[in-house]
Amino acid sequence: MEIAICDDEKEIRDMLGEKIQKMYPKAVLSFFQSGEALLLSHCQPDILLLDIQMSGKDGMETAREFRRNHKNTILIFVTAFGDYVFQAFDVGAFHYLVKPFDDIKFEEVLRKAAGQFEDRKDKEFENTKEVPSLVITTKGEHITVNLEDIVYAEVFDRKIILHTIHEDIEYYGKMKELEEKAGDDFYRPHRAYLVNFNYIRKYDATTIYLEKGQALMAKQNYREFVKRYLHYNQRKGGKNGRHR
Repeated sequence: MEIAICDDEKEIRDMLGEKIQKMYPKAVLSFFQSGEALLLSHCQPDILLLDIQMSGKDGMETAREFRRNHKNTILIFVTAFGDYVFQAFDVGAFHYLVKPFDDIKFEEVLRKAAGQFEDRKDKEFENTKEVPSLVITTKGEHITVNLEDIVYAEVFDRKIILHTIHEDIEYYGKMKELEEKAGDDFYRPHRAYLVNFNYIRKYDATTIYLEKGQALMAKQNYREFVKRYLHYNQRKGGKNGRHR
């Protein structure tokens, strides 16, 4: 996490920097004594603590220019004047701290800002995470199927039918190979079926009921299926599948 402090008073910069380092020892800190210095630095902080009343370019003007190229930076105004609080909303300020403030208030605001940064980082990671997929050949074409879209697969007349949330796809293949590629989110309750735990709505000792159909359960696989399904639920934080 990178945090920048822009204030024309060295004592304030040092004081804020010391507080931040105590809270987040691994944070990378950058210090600027003017708005001009900040804008010329091309610094891209995750959190910016910005004074308003500064010589030269004031904090509001600095914030407007800074926002043009830094849409996601979490901006916290740190100022002795409360008159600019409504203007702060115009530049997407996260908070407005009025000097003097106590350590408890500062820590509360900074922790919330850091929490928002972590949440945003987690979402960006989820959006860029590679989705596991399967490449198959059907009707002379090579197509990619996302594994998470497969509700279940079944063997029929030497073909595998993938029942996905969008369509049914047939191709020549072996269920054993599909099972190995599918991973722990899938289970083979019967030699002819492979089910995605995510789409199970209820089950009993003979049948698994899914969103787009149902799959048979082999008697000898029932205990293992229940064990694996409960483990899956724990990993995913609970689901709405039901034992009938």
